[in-house]
Amino acid sequence: MDYKKVRRYVVLGILFFLPVTFLLFLYPATHNYTPLDIVNESVLDIEQFDSASEEKIVLKDHITVLGFFGSRPLDKATAASNLKELVYDKFKGFKRFQIVILMPHGTEDAVDELKAEISSYEDLRFWHFVFGGHSKIQEVFSSLRSSINISDYLDTDQVFIIDKDLNQRGRLDDRTDNELEKNKPIYGLDSYNCIEVAEIKNKMSEDMRILFTEYRQKRKGEFNSDTRRASDLKSESN
Repeated sequence: MDYKKVRRYVVLGILFFLPVTFLLFLYPATHNYTPLDIVNESVLDIEQFDSASEEKIVLKDHITVLGFFGSRPLDKATAASNLKELVYDKFKGFKRFQIVILMPHGTEDAVDELKAEISSYEDLRFWHFVFGGHSKIQEVFSSLRSSINISDYLDTDQVFIIDKDLNQRGRLDDRTDNELEKNKPIYGLDSYNCIEVAEIKNKMSEDMRILFTEYRQKRKGEFNSDTRRASDLKSESN
């Protein structure tokens, strides 16, 4: 018996079947994941805000990361850099994805400086700064579910995920496995802190990936799981 030939066929067989087996394990996981929760509905759109873009910037029909950098945008350079490197650069190739930052009028020059600082001559066409009055910015923020308040300068390090139907997405139950085992009180995650790198890398990136998977499956007619809403969790806890 030619053992060298047998060994070669065994190795080739392993190289062929191992990736197939791996994909078979992945297949059910991609079709039975838990969709990203709807933590709030009816987020205000931003039609009345101004933009340097030739197209009108809106939230409807987009998957948006929404932020507020306020009247001192250069103070948000670290938050902006983290957002670009850990979120924008990762998802800018996905259909209908955008980052939108709401800014008060009068900050246009400072925004140009901030963009130059974070862009490094890279493509920022899916990242939009839009400008509006103080009251309009406050109205949009008030339409969000948030555990924090916006500052007097109309800024925050928190960003929000808004889906194509103007629903705010997040986690209604963000407890760890250990906290679940100990039956700790439920707490959610309705926004993501851009200063906390671990939160952006581990939680926000995963939540964005889940949301894109949901819309991809909807386009293919494969999505058959109802997204959990805040009202659902409330009824479960009663």
